[in-house]
Amino acid sequence: MAHELSEGVRETIGRRGLAGPDNPVLLMVSGGSDSTALAYLCAELRACGALGPLAMLHVNHKLRGGAADEDARFVGELALLLDIPLFSCEVDISGMVRREGGNVEAVARRERYLAANEALASLCFHEGFPLAAGRIFTAHTADDRVESFYMRSIVGTGPGGLRSMLYRNGPVCRPLLDFGRQQLRDYLGCCKEAGLPMALTPASADRGADESGQALAPTMLWREDATNAHTDRFRAFVRHQIVPKAKERNPQLLATLTRTMNLMADEDDMLEAMVDDLQQRFARWLCDEGSGKDDRRCPEGIEGGAPDASEGFLLLPELGEQPLPLQRRLADRLLQAMLGPDARVEFVSVQAVLDGWRPRAAGEETAAVNSGYVANIQGNLAVSANKHGVRVEPMAAFRARRKRA
Repeated sequence: MAHELSEGVRETIGRRGLAGPDNPVLLMVSGGSDSTALAYLCAELRACGALGPLAMLHVNHKLRGGAADEDARFVGELALLLDIPLFSCEVDISGMVRREGGNVEAVARRERYLAANEALASLCFHEGFPLAAGRIFTAHTADDRVESFYMRSIVGTGPGGLRSMLYRNGPVCRPLLDFGRQQLRDYLGCCKEAGLPMALTPASADRGADESGQALAPTMLWREDATNAHTDRFRAFVRHQIVPKAKERNPQLLATLTRTMNLMADEDDMLEAMVDDLQQRFARWLCDEGSGKDDRRCPEGIEGGAPDASEGFLLLPELGEQPLPLQRRLADRLLQAMLGPDARVEFVSVQAVLDGWRPRAAGEETAAVNSGYVANIQGNLAVSANKHGVRVEPMAAFRARRKRA
């Protein structure tokens, strides 16, 4: 079982082009079963030369008091056992949310990836690799991907959303997406049975066990986050209420939906390549106006909310001649760059951009720009249209431009 899983993960990494011996890899390890298994698997792959230098990152979000501190202790022991250098930090997420506002999970994710990028840069520097060679491995599983599929099905999603998680998104790679959570837990059990050194943690109920000699409960091979069972959280609700019912109807749900999502992903990749071409031909960033540049590509670092996207973009009139689904995808992509990676682009916002072209009349081959059209969309962005095309920019910039005119 353990050998089969490690070979399967190795095959996924190779087939998806996630990493190799020339790629330093930072493992994001919380101490849960998935990330603990990721650490053991990658240590095994490093030993056989399939991966380059490894390091681990643990971020204590200070959200669960002593339990969070025990997670950090467990990960520290795990890093020592596997001889993997450890980056560890504490971030007061609750305090940040009180000061700045926002969603706890979104802020935690943002801070976690900021720490990951810093740790990856340090790892690459000390190992003598260019930063571009570095990879960040997360422990997302087929279960996580299926949960995301149902979450997006419930609330709605934009183009390509039902493919759910990507195997690779920039330096961030998810080598466990083909495998279920139970497979990883079984793997850890096999590792223990094989006599491998394991980072064991007493079950939470055993903390402060009495001195009367009463037997301790079985130790755990990973840390369990009790908040995962709280069904008032959307993902936990889907995990414990929706997915089990779907598995009752189809015990092979993980394999079936993984195959379906991968088919969607293949078609989505094809459409995205077509949108890349449309963006080069029919879109430009307003930050390049007057600079002499003609760079119509999406700014570097779209996943991090590229600052040079904030001034907006112009879609040229000729875009109206292209198929509507591709127009929609392009508008969604550029709006996401403007609004930032954590924003959910609303369908009405995308439609407001496309409304900058008049509907085609009977017999017309092209859609003309709807000159004089103005709309206000999410993020207080202005959409306007004239003979030059359809323009999206912050409302303040739109008003200042109109005042000058």
